[in-house]
Amino acid sequence: MKPFTFTHATEMADAVAAASAGARYYAGGTNLLDLMKNGVEAPDSLVDIGRLDLRSIGETPEGGVLIQAGATNSAVANHPLIRTRYPVLSQAILSGATTQLRNMATAGGNLVQRTRCPYFMDPEFRQCNKRMPGTGCAARDGFNREHALFGAGEACVAVHPSDMAVALTILDATVHVLGPNGSRSIAIADFFALPGKHPEQDNTLRPAELITGIELPPGVFGAASWYLKVRDRHSYAFALVSVAAGLGIADGVITHAAVALGGVAARPWRVRAAERSLIGAPATTESYRRAATVLMSGAQPLSQNGFKVALGHNSVVRALTVAASRHDQGA
Repeated sequence: MKPFTFTHATEMADAVAAASAGARYYAGGTNLLDLMKNGVEAPDSLVDIGRLDLRSIGETPEGGVLIQAGATNSAVANHPLIRTRYPVLSQAILSGATTQLRNMATAGGNLVQRTRCPYFMDPEFRQCNKRMPGTGCAARDGFNREHALFGAGEACVAVHPSDMAVALTILDATVHVLGPNGSRSIAIADFFALPGKHPEQDNTLRPAELITGIELPPGVFGAASWYLKVRDRHSYAFALVSVAAGLGIADGVITHAAVALGGVAARPWRVRAAERSLIGAPATTESYRRAATVLMSGAQPLSQNGFKVALGHNSVVRALTVAASRHDQGA
């Protein structure tokens, strides 16, 4: 590992100043430290933000919830407000990693974790636009079983690994940040970046911006939601396909709906047309299948991941079915 300087910030302004001078933010370190050990990341300086007062989870005046960025994944998943009002978020977080990692990883860090594409994770591979822009994408013609169906291109076919982000997408979360030019808010739908001309950019954060919190609006789905994660093994594996689904149902008719896919793009994949196809329709398997068809339309499978198209379709139907059953049971 390359030598680096390490400082502790006790004020957010000091952390932002250090980052403006070239330091990288360090919170739980569950992803960044691994990348540094492997030689994928080699910062000259780290600024520890673990001592900042950013660990609370509380209700907002509007009736939503604000999760400060330093709250651990375990704290978020197990908080009563999250478990009761946003169970899909708790389910998503608990489906990822191990207890030990969730005890260290932070909510803000979860959003900025890097892809687990093997060509990105191993510096011995010299062809990775995300790690070394302009070198190409080895995964396109290499091992791509776990890679993108949507939003990819010649530059990069990697997927974003976060489970939490998929749930936050159907909850219409807002990410609050602080940077050299002040604070701003980013809708979760605008937070992640597709490869485009800059595959090295995973999100729309500006230089030195620090995530300070994640705000959830008042919940509309409650128990009638579900997070389904399909993976090669049940423990400690990233999603081949995941689905966050939420439904509002009245007298057997769907009144509102939200569905997002994970493991299929560089950002959580949400198609509003699929949700519109559900609203006003009966809460039946046929309605869920129709929505799944719309959601999976436009998929562009690679040489090894074509199976994810049918897997995604079936997973959407399953997640919506479970969400509806939880509504019926008043879970």
